[in-house]
This record gives sequence, structure tokens and C-alpha cells, in this order.
Amino acid sequence: MKALIKVGYACNENCTFCHTADMRHIDDSAERVEWKIDRAKRLGYSMVVLSGGEPTMRPELLRWARRVAGHGLDFGLVTNGLMLSYRHVVDELVDACRLRYVYMSMHGGEPKVHGSVVRADTFQRAFEAVKNLHGRIPDLTVNCVITTANLRHLRGLVDRLLPFPELCIKLSMTQPKGAANRAFDVIVPDVAACAAEVRAAIEHGLAKRTSDKGPRFAHDGIPFCLLPGLEHLYDDLKTHRYATMIEADEDDFVPVDDVAKIQPEETCGDCALRGPCPGLYRGYWEAHGASALRPITGKPRANSYNFVPERDILRPPGAPCPIRHDGTSPYDRARTLFLRLKDRMRLFRTETRDFSDEELLAIKEGKGQVYVDISTKLAPDDFSKDLKQLRPQAECEQCPERPRCAGCWEPVPTDVFTRDDRAVIDVLARLRGKILDLGCGEGPYLDAFARSAADHADFAYTGVDPDPGRIAVLASRYPFARFVVARAEEIGDDVGPVDHVLVLRSYNHLADPARALDRAIALLRPGGTLTVVDNVAFGLVRGRAHAARAEAAPENQLEHFRNDDASRALARLEGRPLRLLERRDVARGTSNQWLLRFERIEEQVSP
Repeated sequence: MKALIKVGYACNENCTFCHTADMRHIDDSAERVEWKIDRAKRLGYSMVVLSGGEPTMRPELLRWARRVAGHGLDFGLVTNGLMLSYRHVVDELVDACRLRYVYMSMHGGEPKVHGSVVRADTFQRAFEAVKNLHGRIPDLTVNCVITTANLRHLRGLVDRLLPFPELCIKLSMTQPKGAANRAFDVIVPDVAACAAEVRAAIEHGLAKRTSDKGPRFAHDGIPFCLLPGLEHLYDDLKTHRYATMIEADEDDFVPVDDVAKIQPEETCGDCALRGPCPGLYRGYWEAHGASALRPITGKPRANSYNFVPERDILRPPGAPCPIRHDGTSPYDRARTLFLRLKDRMRLFRTETRDFSDEELLAIKEGKGQVYVDISTKLAPDDFSKDLKQLRPQAECEQCPERPRCAGCWEPVPTDVFTRDDRAVIDVLARLRGKILDLGCGEGPYLDAFARSAADHADFAYTGVDPDPGRIAVLASRYPFARFVVARAEEIGDDVGPVDHVLVLRSYNHLADPARALDRAIALLRPGGTLTVVDNVAFGLVRGRAHAARAEAAPENQLEHFRNDDASRALARLEGRPLRLLERRDVARGTSNQWLLRFERIEEQVSP
């Protein structure tokens, strides 16, 4: 994992989009930078990356690089590359200072284009840096920030860099920040036009390159719906494995975040790509709205993710919390947690891109849906036996640092799954008459109906599922029931009218829940009930090998299409002829299962 240190904001170029144009007078002291390097070592990172401004302007550069290497860490730079045009500087950094990573700028394939963006005659020196670095370090990215000045010249940059197969060509939408924000209308391109040019440049490069090995391509700052088929090329700080960063005027590291970007709920709420997609830059959205976005629906979404161990911190029994003493700010509240062991605290982290940081924080801290996987299965299928819920220790809940801390968690003794499922079974056991079960799947509740079928002559159960294999298994096990192979959205009139509709752990699997429930409600008699039960997403604390096996397994063909909670499902049902009878939400201390029960009411007919 990388730690990013900004040493100051002075620069030897004058980019039109510069994020720190108003801060160029601010430089950190050499001693504070050294303390930050030492702090990165104590925090367990494997690489320290210096950035700015332009870090290579600082006379202390080699001194800092040697300090990083002296700690046994790799060294990296975010730079315009001008100082790296000197071969002896590169030799020193690579051979003596463990330079392994450079993220450098080049904003056009010709001097005129590059110069129009950086407002300096520096193209040749940047290009010399590429030549000096290529093949010398394992991770070299050339980043082009796209403005209105170079928007139509991206293919020229690609052509210039094609002879260098061991680098990544990255094309990044301008962030409306600093100088770019002040001259927004002049500097920042239309996001759809930017996406079109990025696609054309990448496709041009892929068609012309002579080797499958490279150069590689990447993009940033562009919503995935505008780059279909290129989603896997997305690249940001997290894909570069940055854990934390620290500005020149900050006193400790903080997690990297996505607060500069936004996914508007009205357009992105149901998008299947919401997790990994960057959305729009917030400043762009404030100026232009989200009309360019085209949400992607009908594709599956993950409903769980893995926390894996990073390192242990000693904490003998009775000793005070070492994290509170050392500082809580470097630990990402959404992506990290500590697990309390006998004489230590083990740090776990998730690097998932299936969920946004906002979603991860809601899952972990809002709803408390984090579990330790005590099984060896690729996917837990009996939650009551496979999973133990985690909760913050009582000590953490009382700590004044809790709102800023990832927290130290411990297992909950209660079997929350069996307890919460009992409430569902109690509801089902009281049902009489004709029952329609949409998405009956593996029949997790069919045993609850066996006695009702035997004791009540008017009891009739119909299960609907699109998987004929599952239906065949259920039919062989439950002869009292009728089963139909069909999608919930396409059930026919022959299954109704019914007294009760059930959507049990299948709601989030429905490709089109509105259509499916409208169809079911139309078959439901007035006074009948609709019961919807499902699960929200959750985090799993696992060993690295266990997590790796699970993530390498083939995708589940019956995956979730969404991770709605009770509140979101209720909003989707608004306006239907239903009266809410019961609502059970997911919260801390509950399992990840929610429940909604409705009564079908008579529709009012307008005179």
C-alpha cells in the first residue's frame, strides 16, 4: 500500500487547470516531510510517494528518497518529469533510492499542444523523462489531463507514446478545481465530448500497438455509462493502491477519498455500475447537472465484499488503545476495521470496487453489517452457522474518537440470523388460502408451509422461479405445492387470484421489481397481503487466501440486481394500492434481513 506526501505546492510549470494555483506559496519544511516519511513506515505502508506542486524542485529530494529507502520502503513520485529528464538523477533514484513508481504528466504529443496546457516550453524535457524511465521502473504512468485545448489531440499523444510498451497512457477529465474552476467555461470540456475523444484515442491505440503487452491504457473522471466496454480501464488513487495521503499543511495522514465526485441519486441510484464508477466531478455536476448520464440497469451487483488482514498491532490485556494514542485519522472508517484478538489488534482492509465509499460506510458504520466468516466455503450459504456478526467494543462506543475511528470490533454472541428469521416464519405460519411465492429459489421457507398444507384444506401454494433445475428439486421435495417455471415479471393470470403474495429473499434478484410487483398486486385479492423479505449488502472478515479463492470463483448466475433496504423498497412501492402493516429495518444488532408487510386495499375509482 502507498502513502502520498505532498511536500508543497510550488511548481516549475503553470498548467491552465492547476488544482493548487492559489497555494503555490506554501511549502512544508524538510523536517516535517521526514517525520511524515517515518510515520508512513510506522503505519505499515510499503511505498512512500512524494507529490506537490512539483516535488522534484525541492533540493531535499534525494535526501528524502534515501530516507524512504533506508526504511526498506519503495519510493515513488507524482511529477511533471522535468527533473527526470536528467539521466543521472534517474540513475540515482532508481539504483540507490528504490524508485519504483512514477506518475508523470504529459498533455499532448506535440510541443505546441503540451505547451498550450502547461504554459511553458517543456515538451522535450518531459519526453526525455519518459525515455529515461521506460524500462527502468515497474510502474510508469503518463497522465494527460484533458482540457478544451488538447481535447482533439489525444490520438497524437497516443501515437507519440506507442513505442513505449512498458507504460500506461492515462487520459483524465479535468477536475474543476483551482485554476480550472476559476476559468471553468474556458478550460473544462463537455464530459460527453471528453468521453468520445477518450474512447477514440484508446481504440486508436489498441488498433495500432504491435504487442498485447502494451502500452496499457487508463481513464479517470468520466462516468462509466459514457465509456461502455472500457470500464475495466478505470484508474484512480485507489487502483494505484494508495491508502492515505497528507497535504503540506496537515499534521497526520488521512484516507484517500472520493468527495470531489458525486453520483446523483436521481440518475445513479439504480445503476449497476454505481460501485466502481467515479460519477461526475461535483463541480461539473453543479454547473451542468447530470443530463449526460445514462444509467446501466439489468446487470448484477455484488451483495458482499471482503476485509482481509494487513498487519497486527500489539495490545496486551489491560493496555490502553494504541490507535487512540497514536492517531485515528489514517484509518479509513469505511474500508478498514480492527479485530480484537487476545494480545493484539489486527487491521483489516477492503479494496473492493463493487461498492462506493458512501455505500461501504453505510454498510459498516450505519447498519453494522460486518461478519467474520468462520467457514471455509467460497460463499456462505447457511449464515447462522457460517457467520458471526461483529460489533464495536463497548470501549470504542464510549471513546470520543469513535466518530473519526475505524473502530475495534468483536464477535456478537447472539445468532442474529436465526432470531430474525423466526419472525418471518411466524408470519408465514399464520397464512391461509392461496399463496403465490415469487422467486421461490431454494425454498428456504417451504418447511413452514408443510403443516399448514396438511391441516387446512383451503391452503394452496404456488412457487414461481425462472430456474427449471431448482423448480424440479423443489417439486420432488414438496408434493403439496405447485411450481411454475417463469420470471416474476411474466407470470400469467392462471396463477391468480391469490390471498397472499410472498417475495422472500428474491426481491433484490428481480430484474424489474416494479413490473413484477405490479403484476403480483393485480393478482392479489383486496384484503390479501404482500410480504417482502430481503437482505442488504454486508462485509466479510476473512483470511487473504480464503478471500482470494472466493473472489476467483465463477460469478453466481442468480446474483443481486440491487441491494435495496426496506426504506428504498418502500419508496419503490409508493402509489400502489397497499397499506403498510409491518416494517422491520436492518440496523446495528439485527441481521442483514429486512421485512415489509402490506395489505391490498380497494382502489378508488374516479367518478
